[in-house]
Amino acid sequence: MLLATFIFAVMNVLVKYVDNIPAIEIILFRSIVSFVMSGFTLRLKKINPLGKNRKVLFLRGLAGAIALMMFFTTLQEMPLASAVTIMFLGPIFTAILGVWVVKEKVFPWQWVFFALSFIGIVMIKGFDPRVSPLMALLGVGAALFSGVAYNMIRKLKTSEHPLVIIFYFPLVTLPIVGVYSFFHWVQPVGAEWLILIAIGVLTQFAQYFMTKSYQIEALSKVANINFVGVLYALGFGYVLFDETFNFLTYLGMTLVMLGVILNVIYKNRKEKADETISN
Repeated sequence: MLLATFIFAVMNVLVKYVDNIPAIEIILFRSIVSFVMSGFTLRLKKINPLGKNRKVLFLRGLAGAIALMMFFTTLQEMPLASAVTIMFLGPIFTAILGVWVVKEKVFPWQWVFFALSFIGIVMIKGFDPRVSPLMALLGVGAALFSGVAYNMIRKLKTSEHPLVIIFYFPLVTLPIVGVYSFFHWVQPVGAEWLILIAIGVLTQFAQYFMTKSYQIEALSKVANINFVGVLYALGFGYVLFDETFNFLTYLGMTLVMLGVILNVIYKNRKEKADETISN
């Protein structure tokens, strides 16, 4: 998950570099690369690309597509760290939805930590004029749908090969973004072609590592490692895009991270205590 988080951070920077290309068109390139790489590897390994749990796989692909379309739009329209921080609500939605989808517990104190993170998001929106209400809403929506996608991955557990799970993303996404891009095409020029291809390749590797981690470990543990992505975003945003924030916006980002970090620490301790009692 740590490796996946770093690769995703680099990919986010590349998305911001091609801000003249529509977000959905970027996803088209990403999906084509993923479709080719996943399909080729699955064929070499002689694995059925359609898998066994096709309904869950389809829902994972659809939720991931919606989340990515929303997230890429926010990456292009607001400061890098703000977009990544709002997406940081993903682990919270993952844990909340996990109560119903994969029957994982959410303890009472966790709701306090969730609320702390949501207060942080409100502060980011309220104290940064570069974050419009629409973009803030899209960011929260992206986090919600990413939570759905992560729960679908966890629901599959070890019943599907990670590459099959990844393959369903372009399989579901390509028809959607392909039709849109056909009517709203913006021609890439020069280095933009290389950047678009690099986005696809980097995301393929990041998705593989992320999917593997969600399959073999509890959601509440691996999902929260994403917090280092905010630190990457702050650093990249400052160095590459001259992005700075006022004190209250930084405070809001801190509250988001604090809420998520406290959540994972508390849940891990609670689960260990419960295991000790049961033994």
